[in-house]
Amino acid sequence: MLFRQLYDNESSTYTYLLADESTREAILIDPVRELVDRDAQLIEELGLKLVYALDTHVHADHITGAGMLRSRTGCKTVVSAEAGAPCADMRLDDGSTLEVGVIRVKALHTPGHTSGDMTYLVTDADEPDAPPLAFTGDTLLIRGCGRTDFQQGDSKSLYASVHDKLFTLPEATRVYPAHDYKGRTMSTVAEEKEHNPRLGGGKTLDEFVRIMEELNLSQPKKIDVAVPANLQCGNVADAVQPIRQDADWAPLTRTAEGIPEVTHDWVADHLDDVRVIDVREPDELEGELGSLYGTENIPMDDLEARMREPGEDDRNEPIVLVCRSGNRSATAARLLEELGFTRVASMAGGIKAYRGKGESDAPDSCG
Repeated sequence: MLFRQLYDNESSTYTYLLADESTREAILIDPVRELVDRDAQLIEELGLKLVYALDTHVHADHITGAGMLRSRTGCKTVVSAEAGAPCADMRLDDGSTLEVGVIRVKALHTPGHTSGDMTYLVTDADEPDAPPLAFTGDTLLIRGCGRTDFQQGDSKSLYASVHDKLFTLPEATRVYPAHDYKGRTMSTVAEEKEHNPRLGGGKTLDEFVRIMEELNLSQPKKIDVAVPANLQCGNVADAVQPIRQDADWAPLTRTAEGIPEVTHDWVADHLDDVRVIDVREPDELEGELGSLYGTENIPMDDLEARMREPGEDDRNEPIVLVCRSGNRSATAARLLEELGFTRVASMAGGIKAYRGKGESDAPDSCG
């Protein structure tokens, strides 16, 4: 099996090329839009035919090159069925498989960084005794893991994904992540079980959740462009940008993921006109960001039960959901719409945007 590991300096993203050396059929994992020319040239130089372009998840720090590669080569684009990307040719479920010559790819749904993360476990039919290759996306990084505070991320889910699915793989399994910020290229399951400071060394679930809560990372700089584009396989046309949808109670926009949003400036001017529900945990309201005037605190885990109570029968009441950065409030807005509430919006950017907190230049904003 031919194998190449490629790198994007700007987003610290790894792209992986694998090919059957007999059939010359190939797959590419996590291509970057700005480097499609590089990848296409390499594929041509090696005399390969690209069959599949796979993304491990809907990235927030770069735009995928999968759509462009499909246009150039006729390959099929592949994502998780949970990724919310209807543009993809194939949307894989947990346990789905692909075959390209001797290459066998098994999809493992490993949510936590986002709700749609996939790990692609690759084996070579000609070398059945060789260690598998696990392309883990941001679920498991080398001595780390992806953040869990946006795109329906969840620390408990990530811990389960790693411990129940990845750490149960053969210890010699080679781990190839979507990113590395310190120049490391590969690890193994055995190494990460022992040395990963977040998930290895016997870390408990409670310890891991606490570690993730204390990261305090800034939003990836490209998230507002990358996520909508990646939900369209890298298409950055105007059609995938947030859509203005003025309602009778607020100037809404609806994101490519279908989330109704209002700006923090609008919220500041209408605090007395809407019901503001903060879905953070109570102790978060005591931090440096504080809470908004008149805020009602209903933690995310309690929201559905609370809003189903008999007193919550006014489904037309204007409600704005807020949280730290806009991720949990987006999930909350979608939940309330599913419960039948008709005037609901998430405050875009969360309390951080409201308070005017600046973005960090930290390079590991996705991990």
